[in-house]
Amino acid sequence: MQTSEKSRIKNTNIKTSIKTVRGKLFAAVAAKDKATSEKVYRAYCSLLDKSAKKGVIPQNTATRRKARAADMIRKL
Repeated sequence: MQTSEKSRIKNTNIKTSIKTVRGKLFAAVAAKDKATSEKVYRAYCSLLDKSAKKGVIPQNTATRRKARAADMIRKL
């Protein structure tokens, strides 16, 4: 298996986990559950930071997504 294919599979898995946690965050915000939202938000930020550090997503993208998520929680 080539290195690029291994990287592609790893990156796809990380991006999928980001989308899963983001969906949980949106569901918690839609339910107006502040405690759950904050807990999921911390996990979401951690995942974004780790993926940006590994180069899966750009740093600016991670920062933008964290800021938008924080705004959603702040409005609760």
